[in-house]
Amino acid sequence: MSYFLVKACLEAQELLQSECVIEGDVNGTIVIFTHGAGANMQSDFMVEMTKGLSNAGFGVVRFNFPYMRANAIDGKRRPPDRAPKLIKDFNLHIEAIKAEYSPKRIILMGKSMGGRMAAIVAGDTDVDGVICLGYPFIPLKGGEPRLDPIENSQAPICVIQGERDKFGGRGLVDTWPVMNKVSLHWLTDGDHSFAPRKSSGTTQEANLATAITHCTDFIRGLDA
Repeated sequence: MSYFLVKACLEAQELLQSECVIEGDVNGTIVIFTHGAGANMQSDFMVEMTKGLSNAGFGVVRFNFPYMRANAIDGKRRPPDRAPKLIKDFNLHIEAIKAEYSPKRIILMGKSMGGRMAAIVAGDTDVDGVICLGYPFIPLKGGEPRLDPIENSQAPICVIQGERDKFGGRGLVDTWPVMNKVSLHWLTDGDHSFAPRKSSGTTQEANLATAITHCTDFIRGLDA
């Protein structure tokens, strides 16, 4: 494991200092892995997925979005930044990682909100693929499903979803025509974090291992 510090001046002359965690081989494919709304890059979910993909031979870079970086400084809990700020921050990290490592391929991967931002960024940024882990299709407060990022992505997309995900479970997501362009995989009885019920006969660890296999197959399949 190593660290990479991104420094850049934003339009408002705010100095951004973002510590990225890098694992695996950065000489080939780099997966830029972003967190969800409520847990940062050091969550168990993020760490386990990173370990699996780095063991499969990929470089994985994690970073915290601005509100999580601020939380780490003063210990206060903040809501996520607005999408435009998240997208700008995401693009800044992509540019910095490209300049630092010159990877052969870049894959954007995100948990929940991070996956949605990855799909949005892929609408007008040159990347090789997108992986969404627990995509937040349905806003919890109601509203139309968030399908535009998937529809508008210029890169191939893989969505890995728990069958019981409250943001979009099996039986609903399968009915949307836009999903025909997506490599969609369901995890047995999984919730938004891929955790199943005890009665299901499987475990969260097994679902995470399956998710890692789907991610690996998707990335390697881009060469086909």
